[in-house]
Amino acid sequence: MGGLNREKIFQLAKGFRGRAKNCIKIARFRVEKALQHSYTGRKLKKRWWRSVWIQRINAGVKEHGFTYTGLITGLKEENINLNRKVLSELAMNEPYSFKPLVDQVRFMRGPQPAAPGTALGIITQGSK
Repeated sequence: MGGLNREKIFQLAKGFRGRAKNCIKIARFRVEKALQHSYTGRKLKKRWWRSVWIQRINAGVKEHGFTYTGLITGLKEENINLNRKVLSELAMNEPYSFKPLVDQVRFMRGPQPAAPGTALGIITQGSK
């Protein structure tokens, strides 16, 4: 953090409590720690969103009596390059566009057992 001058450090330390906002020695340490936390937070945010997308896709796929892993591997085998963000948007907001993707994978993979917890594509209360 040798490149930041006093004004920059105090600018970044605005809103901190106690002497961390106006004492350069403490402010420099607190700003450095805050920047470390913000770096980590940006990585955690990506991880969190990926898990949200997977949950949404899984819910959409279970409505059609299929599994998440079966869908993802089937899409890769079919060279259908849609990322999880787009698939989750389709599953949530465009179920009529999402169903042909599931049907295409089901057709190419052949008959498969229904997803656990589903009976004929209907999710029952208490199923996971």
